Amino acid sequence: MDADTELRELAPPAFTHAVPALLQVYEAAMRPPPEQLPGRASVMNGHAGHPGFRSVVALREGRPVGFAYAFHGCSGQWWHDTVVRELHMSGRAGQARRYLSDALEIAEVHVHPRAQGQGVGRSLLHALCRRRPEPTAVLSTRSGPSAARHLYRSCGFTEVLEDFSFPGSPGQPFSIMAARLPLTGSGDRRSPGRSAWWPWTGSR
Repeated sequence: MDADTELRELAPPAFTHAVPALLQVYEAAMRPPPEQLPGRASVMNGHAGHPGFRSVVALREGRPVGFAYAFHGCSGQWWHDTVVRELHMSGRAGQARRYLSDALEIAEVHVHPRAQGQGVGRSLLHALCRRRPEPTAVLSTRSGPSAARHLYRSCGFTEVLEDFSFPGSPGQPFSIMAARLPLTGSGDRRSPGRSAWWPWTGSR
């Protein structure tokens, strides 16, 4: 990651205030149908209230070029319960206990296309997982070869479920990946700062 990029950790109130700006990064990186963005904003705002929530934003000239966030996964959360149920149904209850009983659930890692391939995603991932109390981290990423999947593997993630379709999205298979913490591989070792409030919302 170059010297012009700054990592900043946002407390939950700052994160929810910044969601409109972060959605611009998400939209540029993922190209979702526009009608899905309000629902995505609602999900992100809801996640900020989960236990152990942490968010990290990559900034250049005060504007976000990437962000990632995670929280402690536990029973009662939709992603956690869906994946645990599938592991049990497929005869892999041991993996459910090993990787998801006390895990950091990485919900989102996105980098704007103009900043991709520059180590921003790796730096975000390492900052997100640094000094966490959980012994493992888990995430889902779209199946098939991709830069994101290559990044996760290089940091120590391995597949625990392949070609898994979440309820309501039968045409979008995902890989469920897990890693032991701390992550392996190189990363930005600088500690992110913490902002009690980040006022920019993407309106200017």
